[in-house]
Amino acid sequence: MTSFAIQAASLSHRYGNQSALSSVDLGIPTGQLTALLGPNGAGKSTLIHLLLGLLPIQQGRLEIFGESPRTHVARGRCGAMLQISGVQDNLRVVELLRLFASLYPDPERLDVVIDDALLSGMEQTFFGRLSGGQKQRVLFALALVGNPQLLILDEPTTGLDPAARQHLWQVIERRRQQGTTILLCTHYLDEAERLADQVVVLNHGEVLTTGTPDDIRRRVPNSVIRARTSLTAEQVSLFEQVLTVTDQDGRLEVLTAVAPATLREWLQADSGLEDLEVSTADLETAFLSLTSNTSDSLQEPVR
Repeated sequence: MTSFAIQAASLSHRYGNQSALSSVDLGIPTGQLTALLGPNGAGKSTLIHLLLGLLPIQQGRLEIFGESPRTHVARGRCGAMLQISGVQDNLRVVELLRLFASLYPDPERLDVVIDDALLSGMEQTFFGRLSGGQKQRVLFALALVGNPQLLILDEPTTGLDPAARQHLWQVIERRRQQGTTILLCTHYLDEAERLADQVVVLNHGEVLTTGTPDDIRRRVPNSVIRARTSLTAEQVSLFEQVLTVTDQDGRLEVLTAVAPATLREWLQADSGLEDLEVSTADLETAFLSLTSNTSDSLQEPVR
């Protein structure tokens, strides 16, 4: 039987007359990594703030390990990395780590956290003097230092170079293997595809779908056909089952609802197709397809 670290039932939240979350039902399994995806204004940050006890629960139910979020956070069982940090610029890295570690009942060893966040050699540097990517790694370390049972990461690899990003992925995967429940909010679909056991797609404050990355892809019956052709993108876009066409350096990339029908029509119009490749849609394509029907109306940045 699946146990859940986070459970929400009919969870709703409003800012004045504007709805940020609407009757959200959600279960995040213990010891797994769940990626929370959604366009800007989907309600992701509102959900995270509710989980951290930073906002009151207006309607519905939200529990972390069977307790209210504020009780759970107060007991030091949750670590979080948010986009807005509020970290003091005039403290050194090691001072920040010691300060945050003192707030938890069973903190992680500082040397482990420093290695995990690639902060070796920066311990005596003031936070305000760090680069953007270095500050991001400090915030990651501060989320880890409490040795939390639940780790909430909001865009953890934004601004990192590829090597640092890969390293943080490895650390996140190791924490999950050690039993930490992780909620990852990210705009990088390749990040979600690599790390997530479960994906939750949120849009306009509602859960559109939940499942593994493979489940999400299967629920969107789209394929991608790539080929070099004598036809223009405009001509290919007129084929019956074609959804989108983009030109990738002279090679057309076609998103289609029915790959066999599109391929037959394309070959009839141009029998000399070259460099042909047919693949299933990746998670990014599935996500865009799921949210495209409502994303145009995302004007007000409800978080």
